[in-house]
Amino acid sequence: MADVTKVLLDESEIPTAWYNLVPDLPAPPPPPLHPGTLEPVGPDDLAPLFPPDLIAQEVTSERYVDIPGEVLDVYKLWRPTPLYRARRLEKALDTPARIYFKYEGTSPAGSHKPNTAVPQAYYNAKAGVRKLTTETGAGQWGSALALATSMFGLECEVWQVRASYDQKPYRRLMMETWGATVHPSPSNLTEAGRAILEADPDSTGSLGIAISEAVEVAAKNPDTNYSLGSVLNHVLMHQTIIGEEALIQLEKIGEQPDVLIGCTGGGSNFGGLAFPFLREKLAGRMDPVIRCVEPAACPSLTKGVYAYDFGDTAGMTPLLKMHTLGHDFVPDPIHAGGLRYHGMAPLISHVYELGLVEAEAIGQVECFERAVQFARSEGIIPAPEPTHAIASAAREAIAARESGEEKVILTALCGHGHFDMAAYDAFLRGELVDYEYPEEKVAEALEKIPAVGV
Repeated sequence: MADVTKVLLDESEIPTAWYNLVPDLPAPPPPPLHPGTLEPVGPDDLAPLFPPDLIAQEVTSERYVDIPGEVLDVYKLWRPTPLYRARRLEKALDTPARIYFKYEGTSPAGSHKPNTAVPQAYYNAKAGVRKLTTETGAGQWGSALALATSMFGLECEVWQVRASYDQKPYRRLMMETWGATVHPSPSNLTEAGRAILEADPDSTGSLGIAISEAVEVAAKNPDTNYSLGSVLNHVLMHQTIIGEEALIQLEKIGEQPDVLIGCTGGGSNFGGLAFPFLREKLAGRMDPVIRCVEPAACPSLTKGVYAYDFGDTAGMTPLLKMHTLGHDFVPDPIHAGGLRYHGMAPLISHVYELGLVEAEAIGQVECFERAVQFARSEGIIPAPEPTHAIASAAREAIAARESGEEKVILTALCGHGHFDMAAYDAFLRGELVDYEYPEEKVAEALEKIPAVGV
């Protein structure tokens, strides 16, 4: 083991292919279904929303997909990203564990999201698309797509979950600086939004509602496509550049993780870090415990059901087999807006069902306690989303201290919290609260899951 604090790579070491986990799994994941016919979705069903290259990547059986040179050129603005050993945090926790974090906050948008926004914008521009619509929660995804579309000459229209739109005005301004148009969701601009507002004029919104609005606009305009920042296979595949780099960095210093931890909402950050390591585990080259960590207020893996459900609230998307809390469940307005999604990525849900990963849910007060400790020891203020992984890593490090066991803990700090200071303000003032898992609300939402006997 090398005595290091930071592991860097050269530009020449940026991976030149994304990794597709599906061919290495012991069983294939269930296919998306057309909501009308209940037959597996084909390329023609996806064509109104996505360009041909992304549709091909969504269903590919290839283990690796080459990254286009034009995408690599943009990646080089911030990639490779650093891998840090959190020595000061280790000292604060008085643990024999070695804690490493892959830091994705060095991107222009401040998070991991440009890893997929850039190729999505590239493939859409290549297909002659004029505009992309999308949803965003906390704003990391909307910011990333606004950045990417500005680089490839596309227009960008974003529906931001109302709770985050109100909490995080500087995220909106960031998107607008890169040329995007941003609306609070639910809005009066779409049929889906108007229906929600009619039922609940004070709706705080959800990612499911925002997806419905963005999909509706894209489906009605032939020169407009929809872009998704998480959940789908091609999105998670683009993010695997995180894990591929981390593997190289750990190999340079002779380390392998005993525990790998990632925050999970839709699944892009977790899949991006974990899937290359899961490949190595399936091949018998290492054997880490791999853990998903989700918010206690929106615990799709630990409390949801594994069933076919819509990816959006209005029921406009294909049916996806995933862990879900019900497509019209609206989570409480926790500050980790990027994790407020009713379902988990189908591929992550599948590997969870196979027993290849584990999951836990943590409340936001504990997460922010550990986030402040992390900031005061490592200097980086985390976004609210990765605080869940930091809290879990701290639990693991404390357990190592109590057992006297040396272990290597790896996590991904998927973004900084510079636009999320209202959350830290609430915590430091003692006003942050934990929202309980709303069993009655979820039970009501689960009643509306489509009856699919698959």
